[in-house]
Amino acid sequence: DDSKFSEAITVLLTWIERGEVNRRSANQFYSMVQSANSHVRRLMNEKAAHEQEMEQAKESFKNALTGILTQFEQIVAVFNASTRQKAWDHFSKAQRKNIDIWRKHSEELRNAHSEQLMGIRREEEMEMSDDDSGDNPSKKLRVDDSALAAQAYALKEENDSLRWQLDAYRNEVELLKQEKGQHFRPEESLTKDQQLQFLQQTMQGMQQQLLSIQEELNNKKSELEQAKEEQTHTQAMLKVLQEQLKNAKELAEINGHDESQANEINVLTVALVNQDREKNTEKRSPGLKSEKEALLIGIISTFLHVHPFGANIEYLWSYMQQLDSRISANEIEMLLMRLPRMFKQEFTGVGATLEKRWKFCAFEGIKTV
Repeated sequence: DDSKFSEAITVLLTWIERGEVNRRSANQFYSMVQSANSHVRRLMNEKAAHEQEMEQAKESFKNALTGILTQFEQIVAVFNASTRQKAWDHFSKAQRKNIDIWRKHSEELRNAHSEQLMGIRREEEMEMSDDDSGDNPSKKLRVDDSALAAQAYALKEENDSLRWQLDAYRNEVELLKQEKGQHFRPEESLTKDQQLQFLQQTMQGMQQQLLSIQEELNNKKSELEQAKEEQTHTQAMLKVLQEQLKNAKELAEINGHDESQANEINVLTVALVNQDREKNTEKRSPGLKSEKEALLIGIISTFLHVHPFGANIEYLWSYMQQLDSRISANEIEMLLMRLPRMFKQEFTGVGATLEKRWKFCAFEGIKTV
């Protein structure tokens, strides 16, 4: 019995140490020792059950933390919408001050929860680092495709939001036109004309912004299609090289060569695949799209230059968050991947300590241009 086990095992230990075991009572003591041994199996089963409960508790905590972070994002979005000029002008000075304080406090709590959630995910990634070390080039290309698809979906969402805002402005213009057709005093008519002119200018600006968003969405779609074509080309080339390697190994075995030639052929094959990937990356790497990207490249280059051993993307993102809270880790990583002659990614550590780090390599890359 679990409730009486500690007391019973103490009594049994006292009897054995006191010398109660003799030829007459040996069988009885053997059965009691056997019972103690069977309790070991029960303890191991209890340990396994507790470990399973701990894993379930961790998963439940992570899900709850994700839900809290989502609600924080929604609250911050409400504060950001309140600080826009359309609503901001109607608040008093004291109300604006309170809203600004609440917004900053919510952003700090959101960032803290986000870092905690990323820490949990990093621990899970470190546990799965052995599986990540065996990634092949086609898997990395699939990751690039998913990132481009996520950006295209975000641009589409922003495009829809701008279109709805444009419809709202059009409705306001129609209402102002109807009100203008009625009889007003000259002063009121002048005020309505000014509002109408302001709304027309705002609508023109929204239309231009909508066109730019649509153009950027089309560019992202073309990049996604180009990445898919390059992935297909790389997979076909890898298959051909593997067949050539197999034929070369069979020829080497027939001719009686040693395994060093086969290893040299394997190294050459990997080098050709990497070279082809670098060429494809250079072909699809567009130029700088805005002055903001140039500023980001300068800041990231300065940061990585003082970190000669490299830095992971989470460390770099936490530093950039202090300068611009709206920037995301995905945006930083996509910018680094577009410039392979300035930034390169390396793997450090072994097993559970495996880590992906980015390094500044422009001084070596300019020699190969």
